[in-house]
Amino acid sequence: MLYFLHGTDTESAGAKAHELIDSLRLKKPDAAFVRVEGDDWTPGFFDEFIGSQGLFERRAIIFLNRVFENKEAKESFVERISDLGASENIFIVLEGAVDAVTLKKIERAGKLQRFDERAAEKPRFNQFALADALGRRDRRELWALYREAVHRGAAPEELHGILFWQIKTIALAAGAKSAEEAGLSPFPFSKAKAFARNFRTEEIPVLSERLVRLYHEAHRGRSDFETALERFILAV
Repeated sequence: MLYFLHGTDTESAGAKAHELIDSLRLKKPDAAFVRVEGDDWTPGFFDEFIGSQGLFERRAIIFLNRVFENKEAKESFVERISDLGASENIFIVLEGAVDAVTLKKIERAGKLQRFDERAAEKPRFNQFALADALGRRDRRELWALYREAVHRGAAPEELHGILFWQIKTIALAAGAKSAEEAGLSPFPFSKAKAFARNFRTEEIPVLSERLVRLYHEAHRGRSDFETALERFILAV
């Protein structure tokens, strides 16, 4: 019988291997236990242990710890893979990253379990920074933040929504004397009121209309959403 644990998350794979070994030794207290490292391997090793009892009068639990670091051991292992899987002895193999061709061969003979480290998630971009850059009319900063957001996987629809929300908020604040009249909370109102000074009164509805038109044209397939939004930003 063969259990093959592998992957880049060596800590999790190792913990699982030892958990499996402990469980098997509890179930089979009379079984011999053998641990083999890459440097311990010898050309006749598998011949000794593949047999139903090997050198022992009882079954054995054999832990092969990263023996693939020994090239000759790996080649011998792959050659004898069918025999290892059919053996009455239990082979538990712990390895790091293993090539796909070798894994395909092992898959036919034993039970594989893969442990890979999760890629670190990219932190989300700061949507408020993007909105504020538009409000300040800081074209360079707005473009840089937009490209960063795209690089981190933000969808054009999401970025469009942030920009449209900011223009809409500025429009509400520009046409009102108080937060209550604008239908906004005091803090967003005061920020939007300050941002409104960066735009001529007639510009605000034009920008809003451009964003609406841009959205519909992109969804009708008439333009690439990401590119069209970038052009809008560069023209602010």
